[in-house]
Amino acid sequence: MNFHIITIFPEIFNSYFNESILARAQKENIIKINIYNLRDYTDDKHKTVDDTPYGGGAGMILKIEPLVRAISDIKNKILDNKKSKTILFSAKGNTWQQKKACTYSKLLDLILICGRYEGVDERILEFIDEEVSIGDYVLTGGEIPAMAMVDSIARLLPGCLGNEISAQDESHTELGVLEYPQYTRPEIFEINNHKYQVPSILLSGNHAEIQKWRKANKRKK
Repeated sequence: MNFHIITIFPEIFNSYFNESILARAQKENIIKINIYNLRDYTDDKHKTVDDTPYGGGAGMILKIEPLVRAISDIKNKILDNKKSKTILFSAKGNTWQQKKACTYSKLLDLILICGRYEGVDERILEFIDEEVSIGDYVLTGGEIPAMAMVDSIARLLPGCLGNEISAQDESHTELGVLEYPQYTRPEIFEINNHKYQVPSILLSGNHAEIQKWRKANKRKK
């Protein structure tokens, strides 16, 4: 799967995308992450990507022209635009959920637009498929949501996780249901004269009973 991220801060992604599971997924060609600097799509010597809002108000607005040029350039490189989506991260967007991550994991290409400043020229809505929010709070830009979306989708792709079962039993795989409690060694953790013990059923070796316990102890959100 190909991710295409449009941003004015391309270097911001290097650390996160070059570590752990996402780094391995790229090395094994399960995913490809392409970063596009929005300033490369401007037409003035100052590489201007923003301007003051019509009607007045605080802050600056990302301009429509460079964004549309970037989207068009990317779409011209995509082999099958019917299997792609263009997303703008926005406070008024649909809340990102695991169900949507599963749906989007079937795509071949995903174009992600990272907003900045006070927002994006509203006319961008004519050139995208969906606005997405990762929660009811305000961030400085769309780069963190972009990393979250890439991560949540990539881990669903075949071969991305070391154990394919990991993605099947996770929190939110079933709507409103969180994963059962997990424990590891030591069997008894002691601190400040208190002992914290692993549930005995998990030590029994009885896999059928363990599965029953895990099912019964899944948490409802």
